[in-house]
Amino acid sequence: MWIVIWAVVVGGVFAWLWRAGHLARLTAYVQATREELRKCTWPTWEELKGSTIVVAISIFLLAGLLLRSIRFSFAYSFYLNFRSCKASGS
Repeated sequence: MWIVIWAVVVGGVFAWLWRAGHLARLTAYVQATREELRKCTWPTWEELKGSTIVVAISIFLLAGLLLRSIRFSFAYSFYLNFRSCKASGS
């Protein structure tokens, strides 16, 4: 029974979109997008592999630098905190 209800609802929405002209605009948009994508020059397999390796190495290096700076910040803040505790005699 639910399948019939959903079929009627989907059919009604489709009919409304069709009458309002939304489907024609969507079709024109998809066709224009496909035409623009055909004009693009896509990288070769070798270019794609090379770019992927460069991106992976860059991410690895930047992540290492970020983690190192975070570690240094925490270590330095603990050092300052413990130094001030020792100086006050706590």
